[in-house]
Amino acid sequence: MPVSFDLSGRTALITGANTGIGQGMAVGLAEAGADIVAVGRSDADETGEKVRALGRNFHFIKADLSSIAPIEAVVAEAWDKAGGVDILVNNAGIIRRADSLDFSEEDWDAVMDTNLKVLFFLSQQVARRWVADSRKGKIINIASMLSFQGGIRVPSYTASKSGVAGLTRLMACEWASKGINANAIAPGYIATNNTEALRNDETRNRDILARIPAARWGDPSDMAGAAVFLASSASDYMHGAIVPVDGGWLAR
Repeated sequence: MPVSFDLSGRTALITGANTGIGQGMAVGLAEAGADIVAVGRSDADETGEKVRALGRNFHFIKADLSSIAPIEAVVAEAWDKAGGVDILVNNAGIIRRADSLDFSEEDWDAVMDTNLKVLFFLSQQVARRWVADSRKGKIINIASMLSFQGGIRVPSYTASKSGVAGLTRLMACEWASKGINANAIAPGYIATNNTEALRNDETRNRDILARIPAARWGDPSDMAGAAVFLASSASDYMHGAIVPVDGGWLAR
């Protein structure tokens, strides 16, 4: 069978697609032929314009993914409005920064709930639909360099992204035999809202760039190729992989 990255006729559900990495992946998947269902608490008008300009359908579901409360309704609406989804991209995430000696329980819980708990239970709800319908599916989780490393001043983010890597492998172990591929992308240092503080810190920015062989911060669009690959039939025998897209950061 020839290798194909064509996503025509498929629908991708993407959380946190209003800006940054989520938007970059949404546009990339649409360029490959997928329709997009975006989920988030902030309107995704710009993403919608970009997707529709490519001739693809776009539907936005407004939901606060800081807890699992809206998950059942989100999945129901995606199936009702889009006829179901074939690809789930768990991109929504937050970060809180403070020295570990001073880190608060509130910041710990907020990050773990959004980055890990919601990711698992949204995946569970979608996977249940796929299994019930005997429908194949692709799950793409968004991990991090801190799925491999410890980081500085981001204890809950490090814990959550290490957990994302572990859950991706668990999903693969349990769901591969059911026709579901679960893999993850681990972005390097990407120019987004989450990294604005680092880019504005002259010393940290200089040190980060010195470590990246590609000698630049990543752009959200740099995530699109990996997302298309993992969403397509070209990756049908990939299960439980954590794919770094990092400008060579981990190779240094």
